[in-house]
Amino acid sequence: MGSCLRSIGCLVLLIVLGAAGWLFRGQWEPVVRRVATGSLSSSDRSDVHWEPITAQGSSRARDAVDRLGAHSGPVFANVAPGDLASYVFDALTRQLPPSASDVEAAAIGEQLAIRADVRLADFGGPTSFGPVAGVLSDREPVQFTGTLAIAEPGLAEFRVTSIRIKDFAVPSAMIPRILQRMGHAPRPAGASPNGLPFVIPRYIADVRVHDGKITLYKTVP
Repeated sequence: MGSCLRSIGCLVLLIVLGAAGWLFRGQWEPVVRRVATGSLSSSDRSDVHWEPITAQGSSRARDAVDRLGAHSGPVFANVAPGDLASYVFDALTRQLPPSASDVEAAAIGEQLAIRADVRLADFGGPTSFGPVAGVLSDREPVQFTGTLAIAEPGLAEFRVTSIRIKDFAVPSAMIPRILQRMGHAPRPAGASPNGLPFVIPRYIADVRVHDGKITLYKTVP
């Protein structure tokens, strides 16, 4: 399978955030006020276990997927969040910003989170982000969080529910509009407005995040 991902997955979102930042500046204003008053908490939590995105992790996830496809293979497989995110990133690598570094993934409750440090010059610099430009540096941490779902046989989605740049939460109303503008290839028909679709083997029936792990299930005849 797999992320918005040496970040994200995530990080394809930043490609279009620059253009969207000014267009949706009115939606940023309440976020800026909330940060100024300290009502936004940090995205870092001591109880979350972050794992790096690596080629080895992608290989381990691919092996788990292949075992599910075997005729006598298991009906489910547990995959580490970092491994699955690495696997997803392989499918989205052409859309990733070249400066993304320190990419990590974590399972938080029933959601997958991916974060990375990104050089904002890849997207026109901090001034591209409208009202929050004054508090952004040349490089900033970016995190996006969402759920994993099977959209149809052979196609999965990372459905983004939140995006954070530094300590700023992107207004939720912006997320679908951002995703509709990103990427170089046409979005598959039926893709969710807030989804990042990626191809998976057709025998994968479900994917669930729970208690810090991700479980893949195959179709049972």
